[in-house]
Amino acid sequence: MSVYLSHFGLNQLPFGITPDTEFAYTSRSYREGINLLHFALASGEGFIKVVGEVGTGKTLLCRSLLNELDGDWQAAYIPNPQMDPRELLLEIADELRAGEGAKDIVRLVKRINQRLLELAAAGRKVVLCIDEAQTMPRVTLESLRLLSNLETEKRKLLHIVLFGQPELDEMLARHSARQLKQRIAFSCRLRHLDADEVKHYVEQRLATAGYRGEPLFTPRAVRALYHRSGGTPRLINILANKALLAAFGEGRLQVEPRHIKAAARDTEGARDKPWWVW
Repeated sequence: MSVYLSHFGLNQLPFGITPDTEFAYTSRSYREGINLLHFALASGEGFIKVVGEVGTGKTLLCRSLLNELDGDWQAAYIPNPQMDPRELLLEIADELRAGEGAKDIVRLVKRINQRLLELAAAGRKVVLCIDEAQTMPRVTLESLRLLSNLETEKRKLLHIVLFGQPELDEMLARHSARQLKQRIAFSCRLRHLDADEVKHYVEQRLATAGYRGEPLFTPRAVRALYHRSGGTPRLINILANKALLAAFGEGRLQVEPRHIKAAARDTEGARDKPWWVW
């Protein structure tokens, strides 16, 4: 690994697929999303929804939000909500340190409500971030209304942010979910990167990883990367990483279109047509 990094003048791997806020790229879509989240939370609204296709950066946006909250906020994070209503409420109670007690749904809600009142009395605001919200069973999604009812005469006790794939919109479009859907005050959709953003995205990640030389990807390689990935950040990372490995294997110091093409042949989800067709 050290030989690979030194070959390109890197301090760390630039194109990992694990969401890392150090490498966060502020695309137009990302800026719109993070600004909307901060505005919605400051407005005191109960439900917020962020939707995006696979690999467009929802988890990264969620982690960025959690990192940017100041000391007035108490955050709870549920990364895998694929559970029944009682299990979800138990997870939320644990995240909020709501103490021990009965574990049936009614008493769980009371425990959570009591903890929220304690935090409110201490001047703390609370946000619950649920990632991969589209994986929740329908009955669990609908049970979130129990938490949205927790409020004082002045404001909501709990802000809930749902991060999910477009299937989340399909779930909320059901007639049975209409009451929950009506409570979503703010929503945004993460978009794919455009061609210029892909160029800047690659440059920023390389710079963050320590690269200081001439462009490591040729202009045509960047265009090929955009067309093969469709502007999806996760696919960009996978293809760029494989292309760098291919260039390293040849002893080259620059990535060319053929390296991107080879990476695309080996990657599920990458567009398989030549970039000039697209």
